[in-house]
Amino acid sequence: MSDRKTLKVTERVQMGGGPGRGGPFGGGMVGQKSMDFGPSAKRLVGRLAPERGKVVLVLLLAIASVTLSVIGPRVLGFATDLIFEGLFGRNLPPGMSKADAVAALRERGDDRLADMLAGMDVVPGQGVDFGAVGHVLLLVLGVYVVASLLMWLQGYVLNDVVQSAVRRMRDDVEAKIHRLPLSYFDRQPRGELLSRVTNDIDNISQTLQQTMSQLLVSLLTVVGVLAMMFSISPTLALIALVTVPVGMALTGQIMKRSQGLFIQQWRRTGALNGQIEEAFTGHSLVKVLGRRREVEAAFEAENDELYQASFGAQFVSGLIMPVMMFLGNLNYVVIAVLGGLRVANGSMSLGEVQAFIQYSRQFTQPLTQLASMVNLLQSGVASAERVFELLDAEEEPVESDAPPTTGGRGEVRFEDVSFRYDPDRPLIEDLSLVARPGETVAIVGPTGAGKTTLVNLVMRFYDVDSGRITLDGVDVATMRRADLRGRTGMVLQDTWLFEGTIRDNIAYGRPGASEEEILEAARATYVDRFVHNLPDGYDTVIDEEGGSLSAGERQLVTIARAFLAKPALLILDEATSSVDTRTELLVQHAMAALRTDRTSFVIAHRLSTIRDADLILVMEDGRIVEQGSHDELLARGGAYAELYQAQFAAPADDAAITAEELGAPV
Repeated sequence: MSDRKTLKVTERVQMGGGPGRGGPFGGGMVGQKSMDFGPSAKRLVGRLAPERGKVVLVLLLAIASVTLSVIGPRVLGFATDLIFEGLFGRNLPPGMSKADAVAALRERGDDRLADMLAGMDVVPGQGVDFGAVGHVLLLVLGVYVVASLLMWLQGYVLNDVVQSAVRRMRDDVEAKIHRLPLSYFDRQPRGELLSRVTNDIDNISQTLQQTMSQLLVSLLTVVGVLAMMFSISPTLALIALVTVPVGMALTGQIMKRSQGLFIQQWRRTGALNGQIEEAFTGHSLVKVLGRRREVEAAFEAENDELYQASFGAQFVSGLIMPVMMFLGNLNYVVIAVLGGLRVANGSMSLGEVQAFIQYSRQFTQPLTQLASMVNLLQSGVASAERVFELLDAEEEPVESDAPPTTGGRGEVRFEDVSFRYDPDRPLIEDLSLVARPGETVAIVGPTGAGKTTLVNLVMRFYDVDSGRITLDGVDVATMRRADLRGRTGMVLQDTWLFEGTIRDNIAYGRPGASEEEILEAARATYVDRFVHNLPDGYDTVIDEEGGSLSAGERQLVTIARAFLAKPALLILDEATSSVDTRTELLVQHAMAALRTDRTSFVIAHRLSTIRDADLILVMEDGRIVEQGSHDELLARGGAYAELYQAQFAAPADDAAITAEELGAPV
């Protein structure tokens, strides 16, 4: 298991540098320096630009809905005034004018009650006009119903906007992955990369879905409520505004602390996913070697780190809402007291105070909601930063000017090629060789000698540092990668199959191949022999692990796939290293059919598989130390002879496999 280093919020960690170095893809965790919240949030919102028409519609619907919602309390205040004035007027002598009633109260010394009556629209002796009250209440009901319908419609349209933006983001990430060089994946654990593609994008989707509508409505509500509050009482409105700067100052301080914790939370999620994926992939080996306790300890350590980061992020950001609620309640008390005094001196009606108190609640509520959304926004922006880092990763150079390349016989030349994964560690230096059309070139040597690197350079998974590689006289660096790889077939040590039928897995080598061509490839590579023993033949569904197929049978399927592709250049990288001796003979015969009339590079540790190669290259430390045929190299008694003797201390019985055995089921 690869060691996991502690990830810090403010530092970039780049481990590895080439294949075979730690982690599932040969690299450690790639950390990142936290971006600023503002630019990252702005870039995330910018992803909505293609839906600007719908965004405008969402804005108009929100404005209309909020406007109606804001008008509601003011209209409802009229009903309160009608009721209160009716109750007050019923207790006054009928036939008396309002002015006479006020004067009578002042003569009695009830100046406060007189001031209150002077501010009312009262008819002495007349009670509550329930008809007028009913009309006002129906109007309020209609206002709120229409506001709710507009809000529902706004949410529906916004949902379409958000999901369309997230779908495009997933498409962009998928396309980006195919444009990234192999070196990027060498430095990225699979679990970390999958976490960005799945967990982080899902978190962005939830954040946008939950916050955009609420954020828009809350901001519009604050503006609308402020306008209504100032229209009722500028003095009380200014008092209510005092809580805004106080709340913003406290929220800003809390956000500074919690943002870093959210960044760390999602990094820890990626690290934990990488550890889980690594442990599950090697689950059998973990149990065989008895390392369950170590794996559990590593999981517990990562899980505890994630717990600490998540708890800190949620706890700190969770302080915002209680703080804002406290300020809101304090504001409510102040408004209620001052409003009561103003009703008593007649400067405001009871309905206006009621409406103002409702507006003060409506004013602090969206502020509290905005504060409560901060943790969601910070979490979503933290995930967006991780996805943007993937989208901003350096891609393979664009090849728009490269002319299409087709045909050719498959001659490969290395001319003074030098390459290093790490600038400080030499690997391949001044290598030259020629693989002529139709030849089989075998590459042998100890681990780390540069055998697979040679193949990676031919395929342009990496570009050479100096020198050049040509295919049929054309420098591969000037060819389109798609053209180069379209003329190349690969059979690797690790068989890759996908969930589908055996027919689908073979046809993956050349989309559009006919049924007869698929069957021809299967017969040529001995897949046809064992397929008929399966329940559904070629329609048998297998998963990515190969299902009920043995290792040798899975390898034969991959060889059939390469056979169907009919490549000009064939690369076999340890294709028989994981199969038994008898299956190896079948695979060798299948590969012999596959190598016919095409240039082949064969990387092998089992020297028995490359005895018939036209040219054997022996590599050590990135250099070709010997080359020649099997018999020539044995006669020299050099490095190849030492490798051969190490594998075959006793004479090997090299009996040929019979035609009857080839036809027998595997």
